[in-house]
Amino acid sequence: MGRGKVEIKRIENSNIRQVTYSNRRNGILKKAKEISVLCDAQVSLVIFASSGKMHDYCSPNSSLINILDAYQKQSGIKLWDAKHENLSNEIERVKKENDNMQIELRYLKGEDIQSLHHKELMSIENALENGLNRVRERQMEIYRMAKDNFADKGRRLDDENKRLSYKFQQVMDMQMPCSYRVQPIQPNLHDRF
Repeated sequence: MGRGKVEIKRIENSNIRQVTYSNRRNGILKKAKEISVLCDAQVSLVIFASSGKMHDYCSPNSSLINILDAYQKQSGIKLWDAKHENLSNEIERVKKENDNMQIELRYLKGEDIQSLHHKELMSIENALENGLNRVRERQMEIYRMAKDNFADKGRRLDDENKRLSYKFQQVMDMQMPCSYRVQPIQPNLHDRF
C-alpha cells in the first residue's frame, strides 16, 4: 500500500505544518549534503522558518560568500552593492592588521622569535626599551604625585595641630587661676578619736 498523492498547498493546522516543516527541512538538508559529497558540488542552502529561525548548510571547503559571489557572476544579478563590497574589503584589511598585531605582540612577549633576523630583533629590543622607559616615567610621575599629596596632607595636619594648640591655650587662659579653685576637703582620720 503506497502513500497517496499530497496536494501542495498551505497546511492550515499549525501543529501538522510544524511537523511537516521539520521533516521536509531535514530531508532537504540531507539531500544537499548527499549531492555535495557524491557529486563534489558546491552547495549552499539557507532556510528560514515562519518563526524566523534560520537553518543552513554549506558544503565543506567552501563558504556561503564564495558561493554567493559565484552565483552573482554566473547570473549577473547583483546581490549586494559596492558599499557592501567596500565593507567586505575593509573587514579583510582589519583582519590582516589584527593578525599582524597579534604576531607583533607575540614577538614583544618573546614568543616565536627564532625565525627573526638581527635587524628585526634590534627593532623589537628598541620598542621594548622605549616602552620600559615610558613605564618608568609614569611610575615616577605617580610617585611624585603621591609624595606631593603626602606633603600637602602633612602641611594641613601641621596647620590643624597649630590651630588646635592655639585654641587649647585660649581655653586654658580663660579658666580661673589655681588659687580660686575649690579644693575638696579631705577627712582627717585623727580627729575622730
